[in-house]
Amino acid sequence: MNTVKKYLGIVWILLAAAMAFFSIEIFGGKLSSGKQDDLVFGIIIFFILLPLVVTGLAIFGYYAITDEYED
Repeated sequence: MNTVKKYLGIVWILLAAAMAFFSIEIFGGKLSSGKQDDLVFGIIIFFILLPLVVTGLAIFGYYAITDEYED
């Protein structure tokens, strides 16, 4: 079971990296579209939601790799 946790920890970290890349790729056009609604939406995504999601997934994966969930 511990090996499964370690592999899933790697999956979570890779998912965090993929989430960051695709969010920047997809929502990058929102910041430069020129519309005020798109700019507000892009700022919320980039500066509030994206750091929360990516760091949450990465920390969860790191804890799974380093056996923090052993207890």
